[in-house]
Amino acid sequence: MEREEDVKVGANKFSERHALGTGAQSDKLEYKEAPPAPLFEPGELKSWSFYRAGIAEFVATFLFLYITILTVMGVNRSPSKCSSVGIQGIAWSFGGMIFALVYCTAGISGGHINPAVTFGLFLARKLSLTRALFYMVMQCLGAICGAGVVKGFQGNARFEMYKGGANIVSHGYTKGDGLGAEIVGTFVLVYTVFSATDAKRKARDSHVPILAPLPIGFAVFLVHLATIPITGTGINPARSLGAAIVFNRDLAWNDQWIFWVGPFIGAALAAVYHQIVIRAIPFKSRP
Repeated sequence: MEREEDVKVGANKFSERHALGTGAQSDKLEYKEAPPAPLFEPGELKSWSFYRAGIAEFVATFLFLYITILTVMGVNRSPSKCSSVGIQGIAWSFGGMIFALVYCTAGISGGHINPAVTFGLFLARKLSLTRALFYMVMQCLGAICGAGVVKGFQGNARFEMYKGGANIVSHGYTKGDGLGAEIVGTFVLVYTVFSATDAKRKARDSHVPILAPLPIGFAVFLVHLATIPITGTGINPARSLGAAIVFNRDLAWNDQWIFWVGPFIGAALAAVYHQIVIRAIPFKSRP
């Protein structure tokens, strides 16, 4: 049986319910804006948690590439899209894996699994340059290993026949089209990351239980539905680099710059929009 004091705490935890968008904003929980991360933090290099976070990013990106590229291979191997999971299945594999992996690693490394996300958060001063660079290196190494395992399963001939799941600008689209798709797609993703992890939003909407990895994974799913026909959907430089290195054909390298420049521009725009326009952090008075 529950103790009497536990019952009282449970009964008084939420004194009153409000309709969303009305009185809900009046009973805000207290929150504190986290101080900006230092540009360089040498002390991190002596901490095991720093390296543990990097390992978590490596493993998560490895698993991400393994599952998603294998799904792409399976769809391309089928005689018709109707006899496989199709584009929708590919989109679900990317979005679903991000949901699962962010959920698993958020408490360890933040669950970035994407250099563009790391770059956006770095611009917002959510992590140091030291940690950001370390994460990006580990993400790229994990992506290369994940794509390499898929090639081992598929065999060289089959892997090359299906272009290794590499990102390329599809026939009928210009490089400008591909760059624009990557910029907007990454903006959607990184903006969702900022919104889902916003401390102020969590305090304001504490009565609405939202699992942060869910909207992030759903954003990845939707962006893939929209842009797979254009670029195969990058929005993640590590994913694009890993597939390109293992495939290692001119076809993959010709457009590789698009899958770095586009996501980094999109991430930067999302960081500026959220921090300056939505949160107006530079305009807040400092104590």
